[in-house]
Amino acid sequence: MKFFLEDNIQYGISTTFRPGIRRVMAHNPGPFTYHGTGTYIVGSGNVAVIDPGPNIPDHINALIHELEGERISHILITHTHLDHSPAAKILKKITGASTYGFGPHGGDKGPSVEEGADYEFIPDFELRDGQIIEGGDYTFEVIHTPGHTSNHVCFELKESRILFPGDHVMGWSTTIVSPPDGDMAAYRNSLKLLMGRNNDFFLPTHGPAIDNPKSYLAYLIAHRDQREISILDCIEQGISRVSDMVKKLYTDVDPRLHNAAQRSVLAHLLQLINEGKITADDAEISLKSDFRPKS
Repeated sequence: MKFFLEDNIQYGISTTFRPGIRRVMAHNPGPFTYHGTGTYIVGSGNVAVIDPGPNIPDHINALIHELEGERISHILITHTHLDHSPAAKILKKITGASTYGFGPHGGDKGPSVEEGADYEFIPDFELRDGQIIEGGDYTFEVIHTPGHTSNHVCFELKESRILFPGDHVMGWSTTIVSPPDGDMAAYRNSLKLLMGRNNDFFLPTHGPAIDNPKSYLAYLIAHRDQREISILDCIEQGISRVSDMVKKLYTDVDPRLHNAAQRSVLAHLLQLINEGKITADDAEISLKSDFRPKS
């Protein structure tokens, strides 16, 4: 299965994907953000902004310029990582628009993974699974998809059934799941949840559109299933440390991503422990624990 890649990125100006759906790219490329954060603008005149992005003045100014003469009725946040939510505070101050998200970032401050967590974001309106958001010529359904973070949500544009999956599904890469806020069992269940929905077009916050999401979701689910099998094989072979598992399993992955890969492997291991398939030598599981088959 090939990933969905994208070339010819233009920063600071809008690209139209469908009538009433624009994207403005933030210039924050990196190993976890691909070309950068794609902020979506839905509607015309009266609009919703999805994932306003990082606190980068040039990006915020580009959004303000793009929305000149229009009114923001909703600032929608898929989750609270620093490449998604911090610009909401500034955009709200400038425009008076309200923010909407599942809640503040979950759990205590843990290890810094990806772009880091936005612990300052508190939505004006806390969302719940299945909630309907109406504004002008658009209607969104909120789908709670924990796993990448506990407060991750996707937004379905009901008029077209287009899904904005945030970081839960990205065409250019698999998603990092980092404990303690990231949860592998929840992530895999959330993938299966989306498989059961009738969406034929995804617009992730990073990377290009996904126009065949059912087959791609099936690939992501199979990938996680195979990763679990490979981790169990490592443990059976006596490879008991996360760092050694990553060296064996991620030989074709950019070394800059190995720390994040360790977090995802740890998430798999925690799920396997919870399911009674393996055990560890520490009561408090960490990257330094030794894992072994359940006797």
